[in-house]
Amino acid sequence: MREKRAQHHRIRGTTPAVVAAAQRLSLNLTPAEQKLWKALQKRQLNGLKFRCQHAISSFIVDFYCPQCRLVIELDGDIHNQQVEYDEARTEQLHQLGYRVIRCQNSNVIHHLDHVLQQIRQASEQSIELQSKSPRMGDLGG
Repeated sequence: MREKRAQHHRIRGTTPAVVAAAQRLSLNLTPAEQKLWKALQKRQLNGLKFRCQHAISSFIVDFYCPQCRLVIELDGDIHNQQVEYDEARTEQLHQLGYRVIRCQNSNVIHHLDHVLQQIRQASEQSIELQSKSPRMGDLGG
């Protein structure tokens, strides 16, 4: 019964393997992910609910806010070697109706207040845009 419920609530386009991978990643966060997660969890930022290591389609995003359809990706040194991949991934998420912001790990570690301000602004803009446009349907909220 529990397995059926998990499949029923799975986000459109995800697979059990992607969901399982997201769950494994959430148990092994990087130091920057841990620091940001401590600041976002339990509705600490503007009362918004964030999810950590969340499956969307075939992707696992670092953080996701369903209320404003905002994806937050943290970039470490590896991302300097995969710029084209990251750009294509961001574009695909945009096409699915998500807003994506990218933050450097070093900024999270050393300038968390600034990163939180960026996230706050992006979330407010996303909510404002959603209120002005017709809903695209539930693509994974």
